[in-house]
Amino acid sequence: MRILVTGAAGFIGYHTAARLLDRGHDVIGFDNLSPYYDVSLKEARLQRLKQHGNFRFLHADLADRIVVEAAFAEERPERVIHLAAQAGVRYSLDHPHSYINANVTGFLHVLEGCRHHGVQHLVYASTSAVYGANRNLPFDVSDAVDHPVSLYGATKKANELMAHSYAHLFGLPVTGIRFFTVYGPWGRPDMSLFLFTRQILAGEPIQVFNYGHHARDFTYIDDAVEGVVRALDVIATPDPNWRAEAPESATSSAPYRLYNVGNNSPVALLDYIAAIEKAVGKKAKLELLPQQPGDVEETYADVEALKAATGFQPSTPLEVGIDRFVAWYRDYYKA
Repeated sequence: MRILVTGAAGFIGYHTAARLLDRGHDVIGFDNLSPYYDVSLKEARLQRLKQHGNFRFLHADLADRIVVEAAFAEERPERVIHLAAQAGVRYSLDHPHSYINANVTGFLHVLEGCRHHGVQHLVYASTSAVYGANRNLPFDVSDAVDHPVSLYGATKKANELMAHSYAHLFGLPVTGIRFFTVYGPWGRPDMSLFLFTRQILAGEPIQVFNYGHHARDFTYIDDAVEGVVRALDVIATPDPNWRAEAPESATSSAPYRLYNVGNNSPVALLDYIAAIEKAVGKKAKLELLPQQPGDVEETYADVEALKAATGFQPSTPLEVGIDRFVAWYRDYYKA
C-alpha cells in the first residue's frame, strides 16, 4: 500500500515508517523538522529511511493548509498514520500556541485530506495524557476523559473528538492510539530515559519530580509500533452494539475506535532509575523536587480492547528495553 506517515522524522514516526518499509509498503514521510529538540537527530533518522527505495520525504508543515492539500492530491495515500504533533506536557505551559497550531490546526488539515481523497483508514496518535485527573486505574479506553490537566492532553482529547465527527459525518474510518510513555533507541532527548542516561554518564544530578513518587506504564518502541501497525490493519467499523442511550466512548455507531498502547505494568520512578543505573553501570545523583504542573502521579494502561481487536499486547520487559536504549545511546553519541 501507499501510506502517508506524518511526523516521520520523529521518534515513533521514524520507527513506524521503517517498519512499514520493511513490510514492502510505499511510504511518504511528512515532517516540518521542528527545532523543539535537536534537528540533527531527526535528520539522522531520515537518512536511514532514505536508504529505502520506497521512501519519499516531504519537508513541510501540517499547519500549512495549501501544502497539505497538495500533498494529498499528489501523493494519493491509501492509508494515513498521523504521528506529527507538538509533544511534551511541561513545554505546553509556556508555548501554548505551538500546540494549537500543530495538534489542532494540523490535525484538521489531515482530516480534510483524508476526507477529500478517499483514504481507507486514518490511524492517529493520542496520548495517556488525555486521562488527566482520572484516577480510576488501570485507565480503560471507555473511561471519561473530561478533565485534562495540561494543554497537551486537551489538544489530544480535541483530536479524538474531531476524529469522531469526521467518522460520523463522512464515514471516514478513524482509529486513535493512546500511547503510554514510549521509550527506546532513537528516542526523544526531552524524555526522562534520554535525560537520565546522559546526566548519569556525565556525573550530573538528575531532577526527580514529585520526590520520586511517580509511576509510569513505560512502553518499548517496538511494542508501540506493533500496536500502530496492527491497528492500521484492522480498519475501524461501526460498533453494532453501540447505543446512544448508554454511549460507549471508545467505539461508536460511526467507524471509530480508540486503543491504549501501554505495557499494562506501571513501574515506580525510583525503580526505573535503578534500572537505568544498572544498564549504565553508574549510580545517579538525585535532585528531589516537587511535582510539576500538568504531571499526573501514575499511568496504567488497560489494553484489553487492543488485544481483542488485534490479538496483540505490549510485553517487552523494562530492563530489556532500557539495555537496548543505553547500547544505542553509547554507540550514537560515542559515550
